[in-house]
Amino acid sequence: MEPEPHPRGRQARVLLTSVFGPYAQDDEFGSRRINPMELYHNQVTRAQGAFSVRMFHRSWGLMLIQANLETPSTLLDFPTREAFARELRRKPYDVIGISAIVVNLGKVREMCRMARELAPQATLVVGGHVCAVEGIERMVDADHFVRGDGVGWMRRFLGQDADAPMRHPRIVSGFGLRTMGVRMPAPGGSTAATIIPSVGCPLGCNFCTTSAFFGGKGRFLNFYRGGGELYSVMREMEAAMKVQSFFIMDENFLLHRKRALELLERMRAEDKAWSLYVFSSANALRKYTPRELVELGISWVWMGLESPRAGYAKLKGQDTRALTRELREHGIRVLGSSIIGLEHHTPDNIAEEIEHAVGHATDFHQFMLYTPVPGTALFREMAEQGRLLDVDLADIHGQYAFNFRHAAISREESQRFLGAAFARDFERNGPSLYRVCRTTLAGWRRYKNDADARVRRRFRFEARSLRAYAAVLWAMERQLRPRQPGLAAEVGALRAELGREFGPGCRLLGAALGPGLLWTSRWEERRLKRGQTYEPRTFVERRNWAAAGS
Repeated sequence: MEPEPHPRGRQARVLLTSVFGPYAQDDEFGSRRINPMELYHNQVTRAQGAFSVRMFHRSWGLMLIQANLETPSTLLDFPTREAFARELRRKPYDVIGISAIVVNLGKVREMCRMARELAPQATLVVGGHVCAVEGIERMVDADHFVRGDGVGWMRRFLGQDADAPMRHPRIVSGFGLRTMGVRMPAPGGSTAATIIPSVGCPLGCNFCTTSAFFGGKGRFLNFYRGGGELYSVMREMEAAMKVQSFFIMDENFLLHRKRALELLERMRAEDKAWSLYVFSSANALRKYTPRELVELGISWVWMGLESPRAGYAKLKGQDTRALTRELREHGIRVLGSSIIGLEHHTPDNIAEEIEHAVGHATDFHQFMLYTPVPGTALFREMAEQGRLLDVDLADIHGQYAFNFRHAAISREESQRFLGAAFARDFERNGPSLYRVCRTTLAGWRRYKNDADARVRRRFRFEARSLRAYAAVLWAMERQLRPRQPGLAAEVGALRAELGREFGPGCRLLGAALGPGLLWTSRWEERRLKRGQTYEPRTFVERRNWAAAGS
């Protein structure tokens, strides 16, 4: 049931906030050292030591809500507990919106307690995946719990038109990038802008929290239905943010073929050589020729591999190894995602399943435990079967241990097998930085002389980093040589290929900067062994306060 609109309507003062930090330390409110805020390091490159790709991503949902409010609003992203308290004292907020995922229920509870004490006049609204927790209304002292589309809900609550055109915020896809012990610079135009065309996923895999949160299988919400609308938003971001690449935050972007091809036509007509980073299922990718993908600017794809024996429709009849190889031959970097602990997994076959996964030789590989998260179809199935374990919500995130009784694998074994998967991928395929360089070079060689000038420009833009990779590979080769001499030789061979492709200047750059990177990499390894963790900085962003006289 929709609540009555707030009495102050469009004059209401709104605070939107993510949960407070720290995020990479064990604490009483549910933070876990093993589950940091760094998505790539946490779920993809966690076994790669100093070579792990580390960065943070803003709370995009909150940014989208704020961009579509006409009221005075403040967005507090990654606050400390003290910063949250200061903000509550600073302004007399009428509405406080807190967004969180399931693991952060404890922090949401504490923030609502603090808000009742420091801002008793405020209406408290909780949104995000945490609202999927059954009985949350009895656990958290808030006035409203929003499940699904937060933009539409907040617009209605504040007396705005819920069906008004969506205003897209200017979102930088990631920040704070570091690897090999170095904070990487972000020169103008090098970082992608995030675009959110829709939420939810029509395929609706049983474990998928996003699909479940927005209505389940077959349901999704399009913010931009056609390719023309999407093009206009991207064109606006290109002009405002000076970018040429876009992270398309859509659970299965290429499944919407008509929209994608409409976007391609606009890109051709306006001579746009954009790079697109997308999520896509294998069956959706196969609806396009490699040429269509290249011309559309698909530069990076996150693809669910799950398991060769998984029964998911998106994988039916698909040779994912062949598909991955083909994509990489065309310069399209692949992040594969595999599940550890599916129903058919046993201690006897898990090594074979892991070997199948790492045999894809993707540029990145995410491993997640099969995890029934509150709100998903899988969670309901496990609850009905009486298989759920009594596990703290803070530990239900797929990167620690099972929260259900598996037929053949214990909770302790699940933890060990997950670690083995990450370790085996690194052992066999090497650092993701090396793999990305290899794929990018393959694309450059294939398309640097393409007949289409638009395609040539895109690959020229993407190949800008290859010369700098000479230094990365120089240091990597020497860092790996004592423990993995075979892999070090492969890295050295790729460095030699770069030298042949780009000439003496490239080789000199590697020799000049490589020793410095080797030193910082070794230094970073020592820091990580001592327990070094990283936290995102706090963001405070205000809109429409001038009109409110504040």
